[in-house]
Amino acid sequence: MVWYLQYHGWYGGDIDDFPNLKWEIKYDKPVIISEWGAGAKYGFRADHKTIWSEDYQAHLYKKTLEGIENIPNLAGFTPWILADFKSPRRPLAHIQDMWNRKGIIAEGGFKKEAFYVLQKYYSDKKNAVAQ
Repeated sequence: MVWYLQYHGWYGGDIDDFPNLKWEIKYDKPVIISEWGAGAKYGFRADHKTIWSEDYQAHLYKKTLEGIENIPNLAGFTPWILADFKSPRRPLAHIQDMWNRKGIIAEGGFKKEAFYVLQKYYSDKKNAVAQ
């Protein structure tokens, strides 16, 4: 039995496939996705296929949010993680520099493009409920 989602589009898999993934959950229980996302260095802009760019992270967020509600019994989710944090296990020079960069807010409080993707998702949800 597998109880986790493996960062589709970050550690494997094509980001653009996420909305079409098929989910089979054997149990009639609430499902919470506790981690998903991708890393990005604040200010690094490129095309949406360039890993570590804000554009890549934002694209992954868009595609994940397009498909995440196809998960049966979805009760909630939380991306990993709100803000970048220092991590001695992340030495990649000029990108990580001892930071875990999977946050949507960079050190110094700067919002990455993925922040705005998630903000729009929640705003759209709020507006749909209000109608």
